[in-house]
Amino acid sequence: MAVEATPPDQWKTKPTDRFILRWIKVTLCARITPKLIGLQWLRPWMITLCSTIVGVFAGVLFALGQGFAAGIFAAFSQVLDGVDGQFSRLAGLQTKGGAFLDSVLDRYVDVALIMGSLLYLMRLPGGVSHHLLLSVGFLALCGSSLISYTTARAESLGIPMGKPTLASKGTRTSVIVLCAWASPIWPLAPLLALMYLALHPSIVVIKRIFLAHGK
Repeated sequence: MAVEATPPDQWKTKPTDRFILRWIKVTLCARITPKLIGLQWLRPWMITLCSTIVGVFAGVLFALGQGFAAGIFAAFSQVLDGVDGQFSRLAGLQTKGGAFLDSVLDRYVDVALIMGSLLYLMRLPGGVSHHLLLSVGFLALCGSSLISYTTARAESLGIPMGKPTLASKGTRTSVIVLCAWASPIWPLAPLLALMYLALHPSIVVIKRIFLAHGK
């Protein structure tokens, strides 16, 4: 499908994208996606897989103590995660299987970044108590996973959850990226990201439980 034949901006974002993810897609991803349309061999799942590999590698870098580099790769992974959806819409290659694959692989990146930042913090000399870090890391993992699960489950049951939440993957990854970039100046900055991931998603999940109660 030719780029010119596509309605303006329709391919750039989805209705569920909030302002952070929308900005990433419109400002960054949309600069890359049209340039890939001419590659006849390229398929959306290839971009999705590449995004996952880069995101997991970012988590490995975090675990090795390379916070700033981890932030760069995590940011690149987030951009690619937006490109795959744009590419599928622009090229007319959208499938339910592709959307399912994207959602599943996103969870691997979530876990890699959280575990990586957790191990990064545990490696710091004279840092925060490991028991506290493990508790925060546990809540961060649960909250991040349950945001996606409760969204999908509510949709399958037909339970309205209101407006899309700011606890989405785009926001979560952006917080991790910013804190990773701040780590050379303040090594404990990734702890702020973990605390955010432990609190905000969990609050959203609890709110959703109350919304679903009695439905």
